[in-house]
Amino acid sequence: MKRWVSTVAAVGMIAAGLTWAGSASATGSAHGRPGDDLLEGWAIDTWTSLDAMTDEETGLPSDNITGDLETAGAYTSPTNIGGYLWSTVTARDLGILSADEARDRMATTLATLGTLERNDASGMFYNWYDPATGAKLTTWPESGDPVYPFLSTVDNGWLAAALRIVREAEPSLAGQAETFYDSMDFSAFFNPEGAPGLPAGTNRGGFWEAPPPDCSTAAPMYNGSGETVHYTCHHYDTTVSESRIATYLGIANGQIPATALYGTHRTMPPGCDWDWQEQVPTGEYRTYDGFEVWEGVYAYAGMSFVPAWGGSMFEALMPDLLVPEEKWGPRSWRLNHPITVAVHKHHGLDDAGYGYWGFSPASNPFGGYSEYGVDIAGMRSDGYFSDAEHTDVDIDHAGCSTGANPEPEFGDGVVTPHAAFLALPYDREGALGNLSRIEDELGAYGPGGFYDSVAVRSGTIAERYLSLDQSMIMAAIGNALTGDTLKDYFVDRDMEERLRPAMRQQDFGSSWRGPAHGDE
Repeated sequence: MKRWVSTVAAVGMIAAGLTWAGSASATGSAHGRPGDDLLEGWAIDTWTSLDAMTDEETGLPSDNITGDLETAGAYTSPTNIGGYLWSTVTARDLGILSADEARDRMATTLATLGTLERNDASGMFYNWYDPATGAKLTTWPESGDPVYPFLSTVDNGWLAAALRIVREAEPSLAGQAETFYDSMDFSAFFNPEGAPGLPAGTNRGGFWEAPPPDCSTAAPMYNGSGETVHYTCHHYDTTVSESRIATYLGIANGQIPATALYGTHRTMPPGCDWDWQEQVPTGEYRTYDGFEVWEGVYAYAGMSFVPAWGGSMFEALMPDLLVPEEKWGPRSWRLNHPITVAVHKHHGLDDAGYGYWGFSPASNPFGGYSEYGVDIAGMRSDGYFSDAEHTDVDIDHAGCSTGANPEPEFGDGVVTPHAAFLALPYDREGALGNLSRIEDELGAYGPGGFYDSVAVRSGTIAERYLSLDQSMIMAAIGNALTGDTLKDYFVDRDMEERLRPAMRQQDFGSSWRGPAHGDE
């Protein structure tokens, strides 16, 4: 794995206390806000890990790298590539990279994108490539097991989102980024008939060109290309999901209708027929543009909110890094996002008593990868869990069933730093304090910034960095220090005109006991 030696040297100079080029511009003044110095230092170290896992010749980041920054994984994805591109823009805007180096890096990545094999009928990228060569993977590098090339809705969404950012942030690359972006047709993923029980169309999880060994549904590609593909048997039919980035892009491009926002579940419907979901929701039906939508909410610690599938911060807040959801959804996301943060905080500090908070899918401190979240705050009945023991909360469903474990004792809680960074816009002081304690008290910090996760009671640390998680951290810090510049790059007039009115009319019915968030 080759390194960008000039950047490593520059980062070292900054870390040593020499000129910090981004301080004034990033914070808006020479002094900044309390905590800006922490964020600046964390950004420098986080960028170091992204730099270390990126191949110099191809500009493709690996999916992961060991905590000593020596051994990178031999595969990458469209999400990894997209996250690296917006992280490069952020590093430039914070003064970690010079404008010339940032431009050269992005140009290298875009040049390699032009060589990657894609699905011609949709313009979409496959899910796994070799970061050293750009070759589409057909076997896993470590095991030799077969890879069944897949076209992922959400992964292509994150790459396309990054191309929008590059198009606006770097004029010299705008034409190239736009060409890639315009070639990606999100209607290829959109099933106009929708998922069972929902009133509007929604996205499939993706498709294969050839039948995979697992469940798939053969059908003509939804974009009318005439190609037959093998769609996932599932739809992305949950509202609070990272997959909504692809829905936003399809709407912004005029490739799918804005009514796609009504083709997902806030919660599953009430009643004993849906007793498998984590809670019995409350709520009401509302009609938008002729579509009747069940606006259900869950409850926790005096708060009502729309849950994610697994109850993780990543599902709820990753799209908010780029899309101005709080501004455009005054009766939906503006309330739901801070409540999600408050739910995680209450669970970590009060309910489970971990002393730390923030739970999302990440490296498992004990090996491998696991999905972490606040179980009671997710629709899936058996987790995501917040501890290493997979403690399953199972509460009573009045009139339907009796809970088997309504008040559990939680074990070795696993906190994931990137989740706390996602909370910065909604609880800056709380997030900074939480992260500082994770760094100082738990020691979950290395040469590339925060390690991917830590089990708080045993002190077991996943000494590993994931490209996705590090790029979320870079985006969160960049937004906090530059006044949401990534959102400014991402949004254009077409997106606002097509997406904002549909988002604005939605009313989730969320409520909480904290300060009110009024309309703009």
